[in-house]
Amino acid sequence: MDALRQIILIVLDSVGIGDAPDAEAYGDAGSNTVANTARAVGGLRLPHMAALGFGHLGNFAGVPAVAQPQGAYGRLTEVSAGKDTTSGHWELAGVSLAKPFPTFPKGFPPSFIVAYESRIGRGTLGNRAASGTVILDELGAEHVSTGRPIVYTSADSVFQIAAHQEVIPLEELYRFCETAREMLTGDLAVGRVIARPFIGAPGSFTRTEHRRDFSLAPQGDTILDKVKAAGLMVAGVGKIEDIFAHRGLTDVNHTGNNEAGVTATVDFIRTRKPGLIFANLVDFDALYGHRNNPQGYAQALEAFDRRLPELLSALGPDDALMITADHGNDPTSGSTDHSRERVPLLAAGNPVRPVDIGTRRTFADVAATIAELLGVPAPGRGDSFAETIRVRRV
Repeated sequence: MDALRQIILIVLDSVGIGDAPDAEAYGDAGSNTVANTARAVGGLRLPHMAALGFGHLGNFAGVPAVAQPQGAYGRLTEVSAGKDTTSGHWELAGVSLAKPFPTFPKGFPPSFIVAYESRIGRGTLGNRAASGTVILDELGAEHVSTGRPIVYTSADSVFQIAAHQEVIPLEELYRFCETAREMLTGDLAVGRVIARPFIGAPGSFTRTEHRRDFSLAPQGDTILDKVKAAGLMVAGVGKIEDIFAHRGLTDVNHTGNNEAGVTATVDFIRTRKPGLIFANLVDFDALYGHRNNPQGYAQALEAFDRRLPELLSALGPDDALMITADHGNDPTSGSTDHSRERVPLLAAGNPVRPVDIGTRRTFADVAATIAELLGVPAPGRGDSFAETIRVRRV
C-alpha cells in the first residue's frame, strides 16, 4: 500500500454519541451528547457531516442517514479506564490506561497543600471540587484582595489553578502550574494541572483563552512519536502539545478556540508537508458541555459543520481527514462532568472509500490505521482499518 502524504486528525472535544457498554459503571447511563443536544434544540443542521455518514451513527434529530455517504464512518469504544481528556487522546494515539488517573472529590491532602504553598510562596484558596465558573463567583473577590491563587478540582483528574491576570501575571501562573506538576507524583499524579486565568470584576469574572494544560507524559510511544521518528511533520493544533507533554511534535499552533483551530489546521494542510496534523477543538467541552448549555453546544457543532467544506477542499490528492472525539460531555445530563460514551469516526478524502467502518473495540485503532496509511511503525496497540477505508489503486 502506497503511503499517504498527510493524515489530518481532528478531535471534536467531548462530542460523544452515547452507547458506551460500561456507561452505567461511570454513572452515565443514558448520556448521549449529540442525540440529547439535538433533541433539546429541536434538531441539528449538520449537512456536511451528514454527507460523510454521520447520520448513520445514531438517531440525531435533524441529521439524516444519507443513502450514499461520501465518507467512511464508524464508532470508537474507549477501553482506557476513566473518561478524561488525556486518556482519550492518548488512546487515540495508541496508549491506553489500565487504571484511571486519581481524582480528589474532597480536595487534595492538606499536607500537600501546605507543601505546595511553601514552594510557591503564597497561600491558596479553595482546595475543593467545584465548577470553574461557580468558584470564581465564590472566591474571585477574595483572590483579588489577597493575591492567593484559587486551587480546585473536579470529577476529572485535574489540579486547577485560577488567577486574575492583573493579580498574578500569566507567566507566574504558569510557573505555579509547573511547580504543581513537579510535585504531583505517585498517588497524587493527576492527569493534568490546568492554568485557569481570568479577567473582570466581582460579579463579572470571565475566563480567558490563555488556559494551559500541564499533563503527565504518556507511558510508551504514541503515533506522534512514531511519525516524528520517521522524519515526518507532526503538527499539533490547540491543546495537543499540552496533552502529550510537548512530546512527539515538530510544529505547534496553540489556538484557543474552535474557529482559530480550524484555520490553523487548514494552514498546516496547505504547507503540503508530509506527516500528521493533530488538532483539538475545545469549545464544545469547555464552553458548553461543562456549562450545561445545549444551545451553545448545538451552535458550535453547526459552526464546525459550516467550515468542514473548507477543510475538505484544502486536502491534497494523497491526504485523508479523520474526525473523532475523546469522550462525551452531555450538556443535558444535569452534570457538568465528562460522560463515558462512544465517539464518532468520520474519514474523508480522495484515498478514502465511503464505507461503514463499524464499531471499533478501542480508540487505538485510529493510531494503528494512521501508522499503516503513513507507512510508519504502529505504536503497538489497536487494529488498523486502513484496508477497509483505503481506495485500492491499480
